[in-house]
Order: sequence, then structure tokens, then C-alpha cells
Amino acid sequence: MSTMNISLPDALKSFVDEQVNQRGYGTSSEYVRELIRKDQDRQHLRSLLLAGAASAPAAPADADYFESLRARVRNAQG
Repeated sequence: MSTMNISLPDALKSFVDEQVNQRGYGTSSEYVRELIRKDQDRQHLRSLLLAGAASAPAAPADADYFESLRARVRNAQG
């Protein structure tokens, strides 16, 4: 695992320390890793949403659509 040192103003360092204590993280590194993972997930979701918005329109997701999904599930189970 690589090491990265960061500098924080006192107010941010205090905030990180509070989060570590309140949320049960063992270290500030665990807290920062979790923030980075969440940001990666957010960026991935954003790219998926943008790709979906740029794609061609599909059939509407109306009551008939959901009923056909339910029927497919029932048929697959039985």
C-alpha cells in the first residue's frame, strides 16, 4: 500500500478527528479511504447516468412494462 501525506488546516483536521471518533473508524486514513471510495462510486454513477441520458429513448416504464417483468419472473420461477 502506498503512503500519501496531506496537509489540512486545523479546522479540517478537527473535523476529520471528530468523524473518526463518532463513526467508529480506527484511523483518519480509514476515514479518508472511505471518502475516496464514495467519490469513486459517485463518479461512476454519474458516468452511467450521463450515458443513459445520451442514449436513444427506450419504451416507457409504465404499468404494462412492470407487469411484463413480473410475468417473466413468475415464469422463470415456475
